[in-house]
Amino acid sequence: MVTIKYNKIIITGVAGFIGFYLAKRLLEEGWCVIGGDNLNTYYDVNLKKARIAILGNFEQFKFIKLDISKIKQLEDIFEKNDIDVVVNLAAQAGVRYSIENPHAYVESNLVGFVNILECCRRNIL
Repeated sequence: MVTIKYNKIIITGVAGFIGFYLAKRLLEEGWCVIGGDNLNTYYDVNLKKARIAILGNFEQFKFIKLDISKIKQLEDIFEKNDIDVVVNLAAQAGVRYSIENPHAYVESNLVGFVNILECCRRNIL
């Protein structure tokens, strides 16, 4: 059996519930985690910052304030880090809010996702 060992992972949406617990688990297992999040105000920012502070207790954690809809910033992160795995959990949440502000969903959930795919194609695959 061949075992593949990954070293560095980027998790977008790391300040969210799922992103936080995934990052925490991987850090406990010895991964190097780059956590990205735009820390928007849709959910309690203090809760997000508290989660980032907990993850910051791990030496192998690095937080980057990240907007995945900004391709240049995302490209810089991929180019400057030897990323093995990408978990994209960044998204604009809330169905009702999508009626009020559909452009926020297009930017994050569509443009941002395509940017992630392109960075993976250019740097990982």
